[in-house]
Amino acid sequence: MSDTAPRTKRRYGTRPTMKDVAARAGVGLKTVSRVVNGEPGVTPDTVRRVQESIDALGFRRNDSARVLRKGRTASIGLVLEDLADPFYGPMSRAVEETARAHGALLIHGSSAEDAGREQELVLALCARRVDGLVIVPASDDHRYLEPEIAAGVATVFVDRPAGRIEADAVLTDSFTGARDGVAHLIAHGHRRIGFIGDQPRIHTASERHRGYRAAMAAAGLPVDESWVALGSTEPERVRSAAQAMLDGPEPVTALFCGNNRVTVTAVRVLNGRLRPVALVGFDDFELADLLSPAVTVIAQDSAQLGRTAAEQLFRRLEGGAAQEPMSFLLPTRLIPRGSGELPPADEAAD
Repeated sequence: MSDTAPRTKRRYGTRPTMKDVAARAGVGLKTVSRVVNGEPGVTPDTVRRVQESIDALGFRRNDSARVLRKGRTASIGLVLEDLADPFYGPMSRAVEETARAHGALLIHGSSAEDAGREQELVLALCARRVDGLVIVPASDDHRYLEPEIAAGVATVFVDRPAGRIEADAVLTDSFTGARDGVAHLIAHGHRRIGFIGDQPRIHTASERHRGYRAAMAAAGLPVDESWVALGSTEPERVRSAAQAMLDGPEPVTALFCGNNRVTVTAVRVLNGRLRPVALVGFDDFELADLLSPAVTVIAQDSAQLGRTAAEQLFRRLEGGAAQEPMSFLLPTRLIPRGSGELPPADEAAD
């Protein structure tokens, strides 16, 4: 068999170059560059020949050289609270897919809801010269990022806003979602509604707490402080708070839970209790629709949060750095499934 394609002389073990590809395909170096970088102006037949030469030689684009020319590393960082939390899985995937569509590599890590760890991780990513950052903040003070942003590191905050600096933020409308969820319970006859949420310093937790109180006030209902519990989402803390509300002198007839981890623990507490208790949770979660009763939730789209944040990040990288910081507020959706539609067990007595 004979190979009619032009041959190139290349030492054993050396990496093929664009010149090698051009010689084999019988085209100019600029033509190879256009094909490799997806630029227009090359005929389909030429693209095919160049691609065949790339495959035959095992050519790989030299991204290091591109970094030196453009001052970019084609990589971005994603800092989440906890990669093991199901809420962050779709968000991470959406950021990764958006990065891939822009030819960038995603590097991510978990802050474990620790401000010091967040700062350490963010600055480590900056030291590795990522082009931009998407951050779910654990800290309430992000002034440590000001030199990095000034140096050109595009930064978008997601799920919660930045602390003490102005920066792009992509948020869920937690206030309206919580208000709607509590109003749904009120519409089904409940007057004593408990709220179990995350730590009050967390933006989403405080906004959902605010939505709960707004719904109760709009209905002219008082809030007994024993019906409100903010703190860690550790199961033991949530279990204790729920049991205190359910077994008190004036037990609540419904619970509104501030996030999926709280809701899962609340479901365990309610399981097997003789007196039915209505339940609405903020965040959907796996198998919520298969429980009995199925769990009514206020759903937010974590994938859309991630996608919107990543798209805004690349807009900044592609020339929008001079624009003023922007905020995006994404809506929630009430999904009634049964648990939030249960009437108060002691309705007749009231």
